[in-house]
Amino acid sequence: MAKEFSRLDESLRDFITEQAVFFVATAPTEGGRINLSPKGYRDTFAVLDEHTVAYLDLFGSGAETIAHLRDNGRITIMFCSFTHNSRILRLFGTGRVVRPDDAEFSSLLTHFGDQHSGVRTAIVVDVERIADACGFAVPYYELVDERPVLDAAHRKATDDKYA
Repeated sequence: MAKEFSRLDESLRDFITEQAVFFVATAPTEGGRINLSPKGYRDTFAVLDEHTVAYLDLFGSGAETIAHLRDNGRITIMFCSFTHNSRILRLFGTGRVVRPDDAEFSSLLTHFGDQHSGVRTAIVVDVERIADACGFAVPYYELVDERPVLDAAHRKATDDKYA
């Protein structure tokens, strides 16, 4: 049933690309709460190489992921298939925050699709463990469409909102 992988091969990359949502989990070193965030917009996630992934962190309701990564770097990303081909894929690793004013940021942007307003940072993860699970108890869901609400809100916001 469960299997570990040594790298993000083409099959795993294809599975990741097919998913419309992924989940990011982080936690502080001591105290505090575990943060688990759903992420959308398929074009905001990229596999950079066999052991490195990244995603665009858009402005939203909080910045706990960034705080936790600065604290200890621990991060887990989960992809879950809601189609008839059940599967859960978890990427365990060490994440770091790349800000728009960092030299690396502009080259990272080339790995993503459409330009989204409201990009706060890029999160880059060095993947140390790759594991899947069956997902047999995960229900079927049908994707209707990506929700445009966050992009629309970001387009209306002024630069002062992001300062």
